[in-house]
Amino acid sequence: MDQNQTEAELESFRQRWREEVKARKTPKAEASTASTGSYKPQYEGSAKAPLPRTRDAGKQRQEHEADDDKYQPSSFHDIKPRETGLRLSESSSAAAARSTEPSSALEHYEEAVAKESIGKLGDSVSLYRKAFKLDDRVHESYKQKHFPVSSFPPKPKPAPQTASQSQTTSKKASAVKPDNLTGLSSSLVDLLSDFSSLKIEGEVPPTELSPAPPCPIADLPEELLTEILLYVAVRDVASFVRTAQVCKRLAYLVLTEERIWKRVALGHEFGMAAMHYSWACRINGEPLLADEDRLLGLSDDDQEADEELYKPEEPSPAPPLTLVPATYPTYRAMFRLRPRIRFNGVYISTVNYTRPGASSPSQVTWNTPVLIVTYFRYLRFFRDGTCISLLTLAEPSDVVHHLIPENMKQKHQGNLPQSVMKEALAGRWRLSGPDDALAKAEHAEEREAEGTLHIETDGSVPKYMFRMAFSLGSAGRGARNNKLNWQGYWSYNKTTDDWGEFGLKHDKPYYWSRVRSFGTGL
Repeated sequence: MDQNQTEAELESFRQRWREEVKARKTPKAEASTASTGSYKPQYEGSAKAPLPRTRDAGKQRQEHEADDDKYQPSSFHDIKPRETGLRLSESSSAAAARSTEPSSALEHYEEAVAKESIGKLGDSVSLYRKAFKLDDRVHESYKQKHFPVSSFPPKPKPAPQTASQSQTTSKKASAVKPDNLTGLSSSLVDLLSDFSSLKIEGEVPPTELSPAPPCPIADLPEELLTEILLYVAVRDVASFVRTAQVCKRLAYLVLTEERIWKRVALGHEFGMAAMHYSWACRINGEPLLADEDRLLGLSDDDQEADEELYKPEEPSPAPPLTLVPATYPTYRAMFRLRPRIRFNGVYISTVNYTRPGASSPSQVTWNTPVLIVTYFRYLRFFRDGTCISLLTLAEPSDVVHHLIPENMKQKHQGNLPQSVMKEALAGRWRLSGPDDALAKAEHAEEREAEGTLHIETDGSVPKYMFRMAFSLGSAGRGARNNKLNWQGYWSYNKTTDDWGEFGLKHDKPYYWSRVRSFGTGL
């Protein structure tokens, strides 16, 4: 009895479903449904009373679910669904929005902005691309439409200054020394003029109710503060320059205090007083003799005019103010730009090149081996006019701390402290400059420009002597006088009085590297 009742209910459900499908396909039914705006099912019992679960219906449902798991439908994300008419649940505003698609570049750009504002970045990027493909200046059109110039209020004109305000402004502008800021950009000069009236600020208190921590340096007068900075600059110029990072007031003093830069530029620690524009000693470091009558690099006719270059001289005081050429308006510019040698570090040249190697006669190989050759050249200069030259395979970490005069003296005495100093060569150096004999030559073609470095060292064997010439250059942003470019490399045979030139095919420039242990003692 129960099975017959179930079959009857299933048959009635199938009949109602067929009638509903036929009603949907009939256009009159669609028109009547659209005009009334509501949809009434043709049966009422199915929505309220679910079908009773039977064994055959459950088995049939399991078979459909198994088929769904076995066959997955294909999805094509690029193909939009085809719609022949409006959906019943779709409003008129949504239909109008879909019908008005963006066509111009400006409309695409506006739509992209709207998408970006609600967080749909992927859609906004694609719309931006379409907009710029149509018009590469669409952003200008968008600004003119939504942000015209007329919508911004005009800037108020500054009120005329009174007599007291104009005096305050003139005092603030006169606080900066115009002579110390020559060569700087106008924006930097304006910035320094704002720094001139500031003071050194102490540390911020830990809480709002806590008293401010004491700052004794903020209470010092400018004269004592400048004297402290002078000692810092003489000790280490790099530390003096880094003091500008502490606060704006110290930055103003570091950049504009010309008395400190004069002491640094004309001093013997780092400045021009330590530069030698003529030979100050012999190659082995001994003082020049008065009866010595040979200067390599000059003709015999010039020897008599250059005899005074060999006489031992007492250390001269700091150069006078006339040492500042017209090309260096300030001592700070002179210290940075004028060619000079650095003593608190080492000049290192790293040479890398490849050459073909020899194949083994006992092995059959298809490829020829390639050898990578690496060696280093070192140059260290001293304030007395001497220098040390070294060519070795050892890396800088194993060499730089041994480039000291004591090791060279022990080498000559036969007590070698380190194996890396075995090939070290003693030498002397000089710069071309205003006191150079070649710079004072009568003929213009014989004059030598300032900035050429000459080095003479011992040879690999006693009968030879080496001579090198470099031009001082700069490497890196903001750095000066930290590079030596090769100009020539020669050997001199003392027995035959002949000169020979070395090739510079693989040699690289020297770059200066600071060594903190050297300091300013030598």
